[in-house]
Amino acid sequence: MQTSTKSTKGSPWGWVPTLYFAEGLPYVAVMTISLVLYKQLGLSNAEITFYTSWLYLPWVIKPLWSPFIDLIKTKRWWIRTMQLLIGAAFGGVAFTIPSSFWLQGTLFFFWVMAFSSATHDIAADGFYMLGLDEHSQAWFVGIRSTFYRLATIFGQGILVMIAGNLQVLYRNSIPYSWSLMFYGVTGLFIALWLWHSYILPRPKEDAPRADVNAITIWREFVHTIVTFFQKPQVIVGILFMLLYRMPEGLLAKVSALFLIDSAHNGGLGLSPQEYGLVQGTVGVVGLTLGGILGGICAGRDGLKRWLWPMVCAITLPDLVYVYMSYALPSSLLVVNVCVFIEQFGYGFGFTAYMLYLILYSQGDFKTSHYALCTAFMALSMMIPGLFAGALQEAVGYRSFFIIVMICCAVTFIVTSFLKIDPEFGKKKQEEEA
Repeated sequence: MQTSTKSTKGSPWGWVPTLYFAEGLPYVAVMTISLVLYKQLGLSNAEITFYTSWLYLPWVIKPLWSPFIDLIKTKRWWIRTMQLLIGAAFGGVAFTIPSSFWLQGTLFFFWVMAFSSATHDIAADGFYMLGLDEHSQAWFVGIRSTFYRLATIFGQGILVMIAGNLQVLYRNSIPYSWSLMFYGVTGLFIALWLWHSYILPRPKEDAPRADVNAITIWREFVHTIVTFFQKPQVIVGILFMLLYRMPEGLLAKVSALFLIDSAHNGGLGLSPQEYGLVQGTVGVVGLTLGGILGGICAGRDGLKRWLWPMVCAITLPDLVYVYMSYALPSSLLVVNVCVFIEQFGYGFGFTAYMLYLILYSQGDFKTSHYALCTAFMALSMMIPGLFAGALQEAVGYRSFFIIVMICCAVTFIVTSFLKIDPEFGKKKQEEEA
């Protein structure tokens, strides 16, 4: 019996790829493009990392308001509204960049973009499960991940390159060039909003829940929090969530600034076009390939078998930044290889982190507990990032990257306390009848 609630105007190919492209683009704009923008506009590394790390906050506190989305309107309405708001935020950034209040203005609209993007994530992921049947959900999971990564390449790579090319075209007018680029993205998001207003299906299940109210949701949320902290190894689990990526939390923003900082400040002095190629294209490809390989290995032999190789992969390749800070290679090929190695290792090692979040979330309230785990995941990047730039300015790039390597010991220590079922993560063999 076919279910009409899963029908669409056309194929899911018409909306799943564009929906997850729209999910990825504002995130990469807030987290990465903003770094390059503020560096070119003259902010110090300490200011850049402090201001932009606070933009993680919406993803940290996202579980607080995600249950209430079901009470107000449909998920389809939330998707369309947030996309329109994200488009307006891109336009606000574009408008304020050339102004005298560019810092306050752009930060305000990046905050609007961050909260809208976090809300869009909630609605899009929920809508995905309503708009597709179980078979299609499984089939399209790789498609949605691919287009999310393509959004990362488009934002961190192509858009930064476009901004750099506009600076050449308009004789190095940095504010004007960035403003034009953001206006272009505004138009793109308006087009995505129009497209999704037309193409998104209208599942009957996608309706405000009449059987619950704010009080019952709040009670359920409190119960979810209590049961989350009653899990076995709760202290070890939370410490692992917060500290496993501590070196990456320090490195992520400063490494990008190192690549584009001028040579007299100890950086490599890459142009926006070169940065877009190195970090936004080659780096993202390395990250993606590392994640794919990590999933294959863990799926074959289980998380426990690959845990320590993944710990080494997420930490030891950070050495490439120690090398680059001393050698200051002028060859773009060498820089690309170094960034690829580090990002490939991070992608491979990050698999262990994500699988542990799934493991910790098992049991009752699986979905809600996983949402809380992702909040700790965002917090693990937010906290180190707040002071990473100040630390780098205090000691210089070379000493900073050495400190990052020393902090890798924390990753090894917290991992050593984990207790993992040897069978977890292995592909279950079907029992023969």
